[in-house]
Amino acid sequence: MLFLNEAEDRDAADTLVKAILLVNADVEALPAEPDAWYDHQLVGLRVLRGGVEVGKVIRVDHLPAQDCLAIETATGEVLLPFLKIFVPTVDITKGEVTITPPGGLFEELPEN
Repeated sequence: MLFLNEAEDRDAADTLVKAILLVNADVEALPAEPDAWYDHQLVGLRVLRGGVEVGKVIRVDHLPAQDCLAIETATGEVLLPFLKIFVPTVDITKGEVTITPPGGLFEELPEN
């Protein structure tokens, strides 16, 4: 929740839509939760699937259903739901995330 001294009513608050909010924060500090990370800690991490690098995280999209990792691959961008089942390991120290995506997300499925 954010309170702004100068936005005393809804009309004043509406003028701040799409405003950029800058916050001084310790960029090296981890969130208090064990499986929580700040977006800037995830961007740039190598993405491994079965021990093979398939791309890198270029951003985190915060969508209504769940957060997604935007992964830049050799063939383009892939959005992967940021769920433990698909992203079982995040290792900030090693600079990598391990993924186990559903079939068809990173490759074409054969036709039957």
